[in-house]
Amino acid sequence: MKKYFSLFLAISLVVASCSSDDNQIQNNPTPQPVSEPDPDTNTDPDPEPVDVTAQNFMWQAMNLWYFWQADVNDLTDDRFSTNEEYTTFLENNTDPESFFYDTLLFGEDRFSFANEDYSELVSSLSGVSQSNGLEFGLGRIGDTDNVFGFVQYIWPDSDASTKDIQRGEFFTRVDGVQLTVNNYINLLFGDNSSYTLGMATVTNNTISDSDKEVVLNKIENQVEDPILIAETLTASDGTKVAYLMYNRFLSSFNEDLNAAFAQFKAEGATELVLDMRYNPGGSVNTSRLLASMVYGTNTSEVYIRQRWNDKIQAQLSDDYLTDYFANTTGTSPINTLNLSRVFVIATGDSASASELVMNGLDPYIDVIHIGETTRGKNEFSITLVDDPNNSFIYNSNREGNINAQNSWGLQPLVGRNENANGFYDYTSGLNPDIELGEDLTNLGVLGDVNEPLLARALEEITGVSAKIDFTVEMPAETFTSSRLETILKDNMYLEKPLQLNK
Repeated sequence: MKKYFSLFLAISLVVASCSSDDNQIQNNPTPQPVSEPDPDTNTDPDPEPVDVTAQNFMWQAMNLWYFWQADVNDLTDDRFSTNEEYTTFLENNTDPESFFYDTLLFGEDRFSFANEDYSELVSSLSGVSQSNGLEFGLGRIGDTDNVFGFVQYIWPDSDASTKDIQRGEFFTRVDGVQLTVNNYINLLFGDNSSYTLGMATVTNNTISDSDKEVVLNKIENQVEDPILIAETLTASDGTKVAYLMYNRFLSSFNEDLNAAFAQFKAEGATELVLDMRYNPGGSVNTSRLLASMVYGTNTSEVYIRQRWNDKIQAQLSDDYLTDYFANTTGTSPINTLNLSRVFVIATGDSASASELVMNGLDPYIDVIHIGETTRGKNEFSITLVDDPNNSFIYNSNREGNINAQNSWGLQPLVGRNENANGFYDYTSGLNPDIELGEDLTNLGVLGDVNEPLLARALEEITGVSAKIDFTVEMPAETFTSSRLETILKDNMYLEKPLQLNK
């Protein structure tokens, strides 16, 4: 039995309508799922009802879309020969979360995830969340299980922006309890709407508790503007240098991003320092627009190409699989600096769409990477919900068609991107041209010419030695950060409607 699905690759966006003939994806034959056991074959005289609605959705969606579908034994098209075998398989996996992570994921997949409430996932894709506006990194204290945090930046117009706390400060306790590797998630990222940070100081590379406390409140529907800083600096030799501190690829801020580049052009910037040291990723299309603002608007030049699993790849046109540089945001003409080089500040917190910009620009201009090796995420994802008549693709216009009995949402990796030269193999990260990590004893002020990473970029631009010492006394080594503990994490997602071969 063959199944035909109407497919729209869109994440919480209204997409252009297409004829059903042009938007049919054919899935390989799979057994028709059965959500409840067949009473004729069940020998238990009083069987307990088994609800496998969520598991059935997960398997069907992952079997169709997952990039490594053919490499996961339990997801292969010939895994089940009968409905009864399929149903028994689902019933033997009673916990949907464990089923997704332990059964359906490929061993090398570090990034696919599921959320029990798809609405939270969709909101996060627009940058909307419950947040107090404090962004921080977390590291271990010596060889112990104790944890400390350090402030990386603060959202403007957030609760944290009104409190006595700033970049470079340290904390070790929440509500009087020492942070550890076992309790930090519950204390910092739990359901608590407020908490009190116990602050700390650093002397001679030793972290010590202080008496200072800061109360922070999480605000519902808080929106982060990903453009933290957009300024044109004057270097020591008079060069006008655009500096953009960009912290997430959010399509809802595309016009703001374009306006920032209009400002750079108006102020005569001839160089750009693109600071993505804390940027975990986001929209693929926004990455394309940013790359066009940096390099140029020639729509015949390839930015990236997509690679899906074999069953999906065969049904996508070459035009769809290829993304070109853009000359418009979709609303306004692109403001481009037409640069032949760009200085990118990137670290281990830089991932997915951040790395995509660097890789996509590399065939065309000199990308000078200052910082540390990036995270190494070159796969993209789509949002899947229990709407089989739309191939499980989330579409905001189809909320009423999503199974009301199943709120699970999936964000699986469904493909990877390669640049115009065909390069995509950076799962171990992109290595810096100029290696320099952040120093916990001297994080500096973001956007200030004496902040170490920016100062190093300016030194490279001007050829004039900076008047600061780049020695790192206490490396800012983290095992996680506040951005990676959000629903969105380091996700890179597609937003464009599908175009198929006829």
